[in-house]
Amino acid sequence: MDRKELLVNEKMLANMIYEIRGKKVMLDFELVEIYGYETKRFNEQVKNNIARFDDDFMFQLTKVEFDNILKSKKSASSWGGRRKLPKAFTE
Repeated sequence: MDRKELLVNEKMLANMIYEIRGKKVMLDFELVEIYGYETKRFNEQVKNNIARFDDDFMFQLTKVEFDNILKSKKSASSWGGRRKLPKAFTE
């Protein structure tokens, strides 16, 4: 798989950090942008290595939480078509 080299500046990175359930998190589909993976493949790796991810490190968003993020970003159209709610990863 060819990975694109992406440059992420501080402002872009700051816009990818959310506070959910009292924790600062990044979402799966934005983490893959940084690392150049596909969300599907990233989540497969997480699933295959689930024992490495404690509940306080990773959790699945609820629909309400995801909808609130979309409203705050005002970019729902670019994130449409998801079959599953994203996972959130803490520090």
